[in-house]
Amino acid sequence: MNYYSLNHKAPNTTFENAVVKGLAPDKGLYFPESITPLPKSFFENIDNLSNTEIAFEAIKQFVSPEIPEDVLKTIVEETLSFDFPVVKLNDNISTLELFHGPTMAFKDVGARFMARCLGYFNQNNTNEVTVLVATSGDTGGAVANGFLGVKGVNVVILYPSGKVSDIQEKQLTTLGQNIKALEVNGTFDDCQAMVKEAFLDESLTSKMQLTSANSINVARWLPQLFYFMFAYKQLHNEFEDIVFSVPSGNFGNVCAGMMAQQLGLPIKHFVASNNENNVVTRYLESELYEPKPSVQTISNAMDVGAPSNFIRIQEIYKNNFESLKNNVSSYSFSDDETREAMLEIYNKYNYVADPHGAVGYLGCKSHLKNQPNAHCVFLETAHPTKFLDVVEEVIKEKQPLPEQIQAVMDDKKVSVEINNYNDLKNFLLEK
Repeated sequence: MNYYSLNHKAPNTTFENAVVKGLAPDKGLYFPESITPLPKSFFENIDNLSNTEIAFEAIKQFVSPEIPEDVLKTIVEETLSFDFPVVKLNDNISTLELFHGPTMAFKDVGARFMARCLGYFNQNNTNEVTVLVATSGDTGGAVANGFLGVKGVNVVILYPSGKVSDIQEKQLTTLGQNIKALEVNGTFDDCQAMVKEAFLDESLTSKMQLTSANSINVARWLPQLFYFMFAYKQLHNEFEDIVFSVPSGNFGNVCAGMMAQQLGLPIKHFVASNNENNVVTRYLESELYEPKPSVQTISNAMDVGAPSNFIRIQEIYKNNFESLKNNVSSYSFSDDETREAMLEIYNKYNYVADPHGAVGYLGCKSHLKNQPNAHCVFLETAHPTKFLDVVEEVIKEKQPLPEQIQAVMDDKKVSVEINNYNDLKNFLLEK
């Protein structure tokens, strides 16, 4: 499979090159040259397939022939070494739990897959690769854990100081080895802008090989389509009209769901659920795409003012606004509404949701007002104890820490404070 730049001013390239480079030379995101739907029989017989078999068939076309099938099967098996259960709240709403991996966030899937792909490509390479990643919360921990100890790969994570939860911060600042954390005096958008500037800085890229592990990287983004298929397998015998409500920040996750749909997954509709960073909600109302500086909320992983992956969504729908609007709705919710939803979910269903899942739940409720026969699945993207202060304050119940979280809480935070791009550049050149 070859990939092209969405800015259309760079040569097409291989999967390996797209993974290693992250961004195209013309600053564009990479997109696969073709998408071949899986046969209808694949979805008709999905009950007979394991998660590994489903994922292998779904991703194979995007990485072949550069990763041999036997290697790909191992990569997929190692990536998916945990569960993806659907929990039914009522006849119209379920949640898909994506927090059973090592860092208890949905990004474990993409980070583990990408780390193994990069490890394979780098096995005979004497040059080191530096993975540069901005995080608004969970990406940093997932990438740090996924790449820990991978030969020939250094990881540098930028995160906004004071704008990630304590547990999230511990997960990305305590691992050591080949993982370094930079604490940025600013917002996630500032972190993301610095990362993009580094990729375009020839005085830097001429001296070192940089790649990204944000969802702008195809190997981080595409594997996220797996769990939409896993949820479908668990629900399709009971429900016909299955809709996914995806808490959306950088829009990689909902975009991956749309890729699953392009592969033939029989999903009717998507809901992109936003917090107050609602550029896409406003776009679908007005057809005007106006990124704004991000604002801080209690669902911090979605505090993104200029979502990188939205251009991929537009590409999927061939830049046709009506086609896009027919397939995705978007709603925006305040912190107060999010807290009320967390309390409602707890009181009504005895289920503890994190703030991001609660935004997804609100998206389900909004969709069901007009489509009462749908079954809406909201993605529970992170374990609620990763947002302990918010969760316990809302539901007034102490929450036990899972062992994955307990394991890092007593470890010492190690980070380097930076203020601007020059600080980042100097750090990279000196390390």
